[in-house]
Amino acid sequence: MINIQHLSFGYPRKRLLYKDLSLSLPKGRIYGLLGKNGAGKSTLLKNLIGLLFPTTGNIQVNGFVPKHRKPSFLETIYFIPEEVYVPSLSIQGYCKLFTPFYPHFDEQKFRHYLKEFEIVDTGKLTSFSFGQQKKFIIAFALACNTSLLLMDEPTNGLDIPSKTQFRKLLASVMDDDRIIFISTHQVRDLENLIDHVIIVDNGQLLLQASIPEVTEKLSFKTVTAIPIDVDVLYTEASLKGIALIQENKFGEDSRVNLEHLFNGAIEKPDMIKRIFSA
Repeated sequence: MINIQHLSFGYPRKRLLYKDLSLSLPKGRIYGLLGKNGAGKSTLLKNLIGLLFPTTGNIQVNGFVPKHRKPSFLETIYFIPEEVYVPSLSIQGYCKLFTPFYPHFDEQKFRHYLKEFEIVDTGKLTSFSFGQQKKFIIAFALACNTSLLLMDEPTNGLDIPSKTQFRKLLASVMDDDRIIFISTHQVRDLENLIDHVIIVDNGQLLLQASIPEVTEKLSFKTVTAIPIDVDVLYTEASLKGIALIQENKFGEDSRVNLEHLFNGAIEKPDMIKRIFSA
């Protein structure tokens, strides 16, 4: 479980990236952290793993305080940054060096994930393309079976078939004892995977809600004209008509569009807070 209480964080001589942020995130969910470039998504992930420390406030992850970086804590987490780094080692050499840090590493599953990603075990990792390196790191991370897996823009560098395979593998490893926390701005790549969305902007939490809660509170539809008698959160013209998000006052069923939801929350933060605080 992730528990953040009144977190504030900022770099010297720069504005605060977070101001009094509080989140309580139970296990068994795939969280999507959405925010504009520079909003501090990567910074929040680094606070969660203890590479950065809050200016004020407290963080607990799996019952540990991340900044202490205890080995018993580190073996429960795996973090994949946006720009992955691989040493000049073979796959076998990499595993020999790093698997001792992860007591639940599963060699058989690791080989299965490599096969699914079509990664051939030849040569050094530095000879792989960026996309192959990223798929290798994802396969290794999944095989470590940590209770918390954090990913920063995991689909960057992946081609379309690899993105599809990534979604399938991530869904297959999810269980009630694990948290998968994904920071991304490529919401279309992960729209069918995320079951809980978090939106931040200007250092503040705009939305924290499950996908069922979003569909309960908001209605996503395509119309020919914008209605004048309802509260509209967001509109966007398309070839099929006008894509629209409005407050769901009549219990309508609809399918969430995360990209439109994000844009609506950024454009009308007061409205999104009002709707979800009700």
